[in-house]
Parts: sequence; C-alpha cells; structure tokens
Amino acid sequence: MSERVLHSLAEFDTAMAAPRILLFKHSPVCPVSAAARDEYEAFRRDLPDVPTMFVDVIADRPTARGIAERCGVRHESPQAILFENGRAVWHASHDAITCESLRAAWAPRC
Repeated sequence: MSERVLHSLAEFDTAMAAPRILLFKHSPVCPVSAAARDEYEAFRRDLPDVPTMFVDVIADRPTARGIAERCGVRHESPQAILFENGRAVWHASHDAITCESLRAAWAPRC
C-alpha cells in the first residue's frame, strides 16, 4: 500500500506531485474518527495501488491546519480529501467517510 504519513507541509507539497491522491485526516482520540479510519483502511485494502496520505491531527496539528489553508477545504476530523492535479475535487467528513464513498470518489470520472 502506498501511503505517506505526513508530518509537515513540505511533505504534503511533495506528495501533491501525484496526479491523483487521497488524504485522510485522523484524530486518535475520537471514536467517530476510529470508525472512519476502519473504512479508510478497508478502502486501502480493496485498492492497494491508490496513493494515499495520512495525517494525525493531534500529533501534527500544524500540518493538518496548514493543509486546510492551502487547499481551501475547511478542516474537519475525520476528513477525506481527494486531490487531482493539486486541487481538492472531493471531500467528506465524519460518518460520510465509508469504503463505498471513497471508492465512488476514486472511480474514474467520465
């Protein structure tokens, strides 16, 4: 599985060179975030070649907040954001993060 764990905005900038990449923001102290992480991990198992980024919003708060500022998507946790060519094109938070919603977002667009 090709996941990048982000600890800085510089790492985020480097990861954004990918044409498509999915970001998951997670709080290790939140039960809703734990459920969303299970869904995210199921998605990663189903589609192991999808490039992903992960940020712990507690341990790396400045990174999580900085990503929100850079991409223009209000910070939430848990949160998933799909980037295409450096732009946020889809996002979901809380209970809207399911394996199915992540798969649908990742599916090729017509």
